[in-house]
Amino acid sequence: MPDFVTDVRDRISSAWSTVRDRLTGVTSDSDSASYLPWIAAVLFVLLVVYYPVGMIINNRIEDDVNIVPSPQYDVPGGSKAVALAATVVARDADHWLPNAPFWHPAAALDNAPNFQLGTLYAMSRFTLEVGDYLGRVRGSSAIDPNLDKAVGLLKYDGTTWYWGQGNIIPKPKAESQYLEAVEHLDLYNRDVAAGKSTYDKRADNLIALLDRVAADLGSSSAELDARAQAGGGYTDFAADDIFYNAKGKLYGYYVILNALGKDFDVVIKEKQAGEIWANMLNSLREGARMDPLIVVNGDPDSLMMPSHLRALGFPLLRASKQMLELSDVLRK
Repeated sequence: MPDFVTDVRDRISSAWSTVRDRLTGVTSDSDSASYLPWIAAVLFVLLVVYYPVGMIINNRIEDDVNIVPSPQYDVPGGSKAVALAATVVARDADHWLPNAPFWHPAAALDNAPNFQLGTLYAMSRFTLEVGDYLGRVRGSSAIDPNLDKAVGLLKYDGTTWYWGQGNIIPKPKAESQYLEAVEHLDLYNRDVAAGKSTYDKRADNLIALLDRVAADLGSSSAELDARAQAGGGYTDFAADDIFYNAKGKLYGYYVILNALGKDFDVVIKEKQAGEIWANMLNSLREGARMDPLIVVNGDPDSLMMPSHLRALGFPLLRASKQMLELSDVLRK
């Protein structure tokens, strides 16, 4: 083994010396030929190992529906939903893919990045609703400063990586903004636990949140339907982008509403809405767990080319309708 290591080290040193000499114009033809195998090896590693294997490693769809708040964000007396939002955003920001630069293997991916963007949108929407309703006293007080900061940071363009949007001056990477948002969410939740900030668990606040999530799912349904009508079967390479973005939203809303059910369990029980709430979560969970090997944009009645966009649209629309039913029950 030591002889092998020594041999590899000597070869690398020799190859480097040859390249250096060639750059200075003192390399002979025989020397030039000696390092060609090394160049071929480097190209092989890049094209056959680095990018393909790197893509496989990075192509992770983080759709764990059983995720629970991380202990570092799960504050006794705080909101379970806020703690879970911080957990999900921190998890994704630690492995953020949509802004991967061209030299990174993840730059060639589209499913996992679109899923992350959909999930982040759901977290951003929830944080906005907390800031507008749950984090205020009867909706009339000023927005909590930590929530206000988190809302702004979560709206940051997820594809930003220093450069890439026509900017000359470098911008902060998207994941750095999201991790800062997590800090503010955690600070807000700790203030809630300490009685310094508001987390108003009233039925009308829950109704407002459900109505807005239902409206957002309706928008996602329209996007799925528009793409489904365009068709394309196995050759529609844009269908998977829309599919996984919608799946990411369903996943994000599922884990948030599942945790929100614990925050509002007294209200849900008082209004006898437990069964409808469970049915809504089941619909969201069904859509969030869909993960076909290949997303096919076929006809609804096709035997060989299924319509995965319409298949995802069914639990999505069902969940949206159940949210509206919940709103009616909670108003009574």
